[in-house]
Amino acid sequence: MEIQCPHCQQPVEVTATVAHCEHCQQEINLEARCPDCHQPLQVLKACGAVDYFCQNGHGLISKKRVEFVPV
Repeated sequence: MEIQCPHCQQPVEVTATVAHCEHCQQEINLEARCPDCHQPLQVLKACGAVDYFCQNGHGLISKKRVEFVPV
C-alpha cells in the first residue's frame, strides 16, 4: 500500500508510525490498523524489530498487511 503526502500528493517513505515526504519535507504521523477489523493495532518493538498485534482477536499481523492511515 502506497501512502501519499496530504500536502503535495507525492509518495512518502514509511518508517513504523511516521512517514516522511522528501518532496515537501513534512512528517506525517500514521496509525497502524488491522486489515480485517480496521481497528488500531498495538505496536510491539523489540531488538530493532517492529511487530503489530490486533487486540480484537486477529493476533499478530504481518507488516505487509497493516493498513497505515494518517492521523
